[in-house]
Amino acid sequence: MAGISGIYHAGVTVSDMDRALGFYRDGLGLEIEFDVIIDGPYLPVVLDLDFSEIRAVYLRIVEGAFIELLEYRGIERMPAAARPCDYGQGHVCLFVDGIDEIVERLAGLGYRARSDAPVDITRGPNAGARSIYLIDPDGYHVELFQQPTPD
Repeated sequence: MAGISGIYHAGVTVSDMDRALGFYRDGLGLEIEFDVIIDGPYLPVVLDLDFSEIRAVYLRIVEGAFIELLEYRGIERMPAAARPCDYGQGHVCLFVDGIDEIVERLAGLGYRARSDAPVDITRGPNAGARSIYLIDPDGYHVELFQQPTPD
């Protein structure tokens, strides 16, 4: 039977790749798997867009799962930043250890979050966990989620 068998990547379109890498690589600590220029003739067809090329950087989350950063070139681009409650807005959620240390490192690099600090989840299926919504240089939300400590 056909069905979902896993996840490969979550894609985030960025305005400036080097600036985005300051957040994802330097701030979050994700390791670059590859950094390439993609200009195959299939891309304008599959995306239904007329552009010259895409700089694509894959950052490893865990073995076989990536954040894909995409910088489109040769086409007019517009920001799509929105609040988390606005339809069409997306986010990626990453499991983390040491949430406070990661948030402190990102704050030191000048990045901000929607809350002042990680928030304790006090109800529901994730009670005992901690979470924060970070904002990347283009306004995309990255949630950090630290699972509850086993009793």
